[in-house]
Amino acid sequence: MRNPLSKIVTEIEPSGIRKFFDIVNEMEDAISLGVGEPDFDTPWRIREEGIYTLEKGKTFYTSNAGLQELKDEICNYLERKIHVRYDSKKEVVVTVGGSEGIDIALRAMLDPEDEVLIPQPSYVSYLPCTVLAGGRPVVIPLKHENEFKLTAKELEEAITPKTKILVLPFPNNPTGSIMTREDLEPIAALVEKYDLYVISDEIYSELTYAEEHVSIASLPGMKERTIVINGFSKGFAMTGWRLGYACGPANIIEQMVKIHQYAIMCAPTNSQYAAVEGLRHCENEVEEMRQAYNQRRRFLVHEFKRMGLECFEPFGAFYIFPCIKEFGMTSEQFANELLMEEKVAVVPGTAFGQCGEGFLRISYAYSLEDLKKALERLERFINKLRERQN
Repeated sequence: MRNPLSKIVTEIEPSGIRKFFDIVNEMEDAISLGVGEPDFDTPWRIREEGIYTLEKGKTFYTSNAGLQELKDEICNYLERKIHVRYDSKKEVVVTVGGSEGIDIALRAMLDPEDEVLIPQPSYVSYLPCTVLAGGRPVVIPLKHENEFKLTAKELEEAITPKTKILVLPFPNNPTGSIMTREDLEPIAALVEKYDLYVISDEIYSELTYAEEHVSIASLPGMKERTIVINGFSKGFAMTGWRLGYACGPANIIEQMVKIHQYAIMCAPTNSQYAAVEGLRHCENEVEEMRQAYNQRRRFLVHEFKRMGLECFEPFGAFYIFPCIKEFGMTSEQFANELLMEEKVAVVPGTAFGQCGEGFLRISYAYSLEDLKKALERLERFINKLRERQN
C-alpha cells in the first residue's frame, strides 16, 4: 500500500512544549509554569461586544482581509504605538492568530531553497513553517552573554546569496529579551545592504518593561521591507479568540490575502468585532495587565538572584530564562526530574532550539501565589542537587 503521508511533514518534529503538560494534566497538586497564556480574563468590554455580536446575528463571513472597521482601528493603533502609518485597504490582513500571519507571510514570499534566517532560541513555529513553505531555515544561535539579542556580526555571518528573509522575534519567546532602537539600527542597515526582507513578530509588543517597544518597521527604509506580525492573544488576553494581523507592503499583503482566502476564508467574525472594541477602549486594561506582569517579573528576578540561579533580567513578554548549567544536567533531564520530584512543570530551553540547552523557560503568566509555591519547590529541588554535588 502506498505511503499516504508527506515526507516533508513526517520529518518535522512535534512541538517540544506540550509533552510536559500532558503529564501535568494527570498529576494531582502539580503547578505548571510553562504555558504561554495570560492568566487574566479577556477584558469585559471585549467579551461583551463578542456576546452582543452573537445576539445580533453578526455571524456571517467578513471580507477575506478582514472587517474594514477593524483594519482601520489596527492602523490607528499601530500609528499610535509604533509610529508607522499603514493603508488599511491595502497593507493589512486580519488572520487567525499571529501564527497564521507567520505561515502565510513565508508562503507568499518564498521560492524553493530561499533561505530564512531564524535567531534561536525562539518561537517553535518559524522553522517548520519555513520548511512547509519550501524554504531553507538557517538558524542563528543567540548568546546568553548578549542577553539573547541578535547582533549585527551574527547576522552578517549568516547571510548568503540565497538569504531572502530575516525573522525578528522580539520581544522574545522564550527568553524575554528585547531589541532597542540602538540594537535594531545596525540590523536594519544590513537588511538594506543585502536586499533582505524582515518578518517582525511583535505579538508581545504590549508587554515591555524598561522602555517602549520599538518596531524595526519604524526605522528609515524599513517599512517597505518588513511584515509586522501582531495580534490580540498576549497583550489583550484573547488567546482563544484566535485573532491576529499582518501589516506590510501592499504587493506582499495582496499575496498573503490570496493564500488566506483559499485556506481560511476569513478570521472569526465575532472575534473581529470584539477586537474593534478592544483597540478603541481597552488600553487601560492592557496597561493594568502589563503592570501585574512587571511585578511578577521583578519578583522572579529577585528570587533567582537570592537562590544563586544565574539569569539575565528580561524586559519583554512574560518569560524568564534561567541557566541551569551548574547542575550538569540537560534541560530536558532537569525539567523531567523537577516535574517528578516537586510537581513543577517548566519547558526545557531546547524546545526553542539547541542553543537553548542549559536553560529553562519559566512563564510568569500566573498568580503571585502560584509563583511563590512553585519557587519554594524549585529552590528545594536545586538545593538537593547542590548537596549531591558536594
